[in-house]
Amino acid sequence: MKKSYKIEVDCANCANKMEDAARNTPGVKDAVVNFMTLKMNVEFDEGSDHKAVMQDVLKNCKKVEDDCEIYI
Repeated sequence: MKKSYKIEVDCANCANKMEDAARNTPGVKDAVVNFMTLKMNVEFDEGSDHKAVMQDVLKNCKKVEDDCEIYI
């Protein structure tokens, strides 16, 4: 399953770090952050609960930039 989320991030470098944090979250198959459109596209592992996984993605991204936001 693939889903797109609106995000708030301050700079392109932080967006890249958020992308890496999302990719390294269990349950995420792939993630791409587009700083220009402020969107995060996430592909989930089959059978994973995307809502629960996105809570973990948000926690991991807040470690990178504590004021970032992902609209789940």
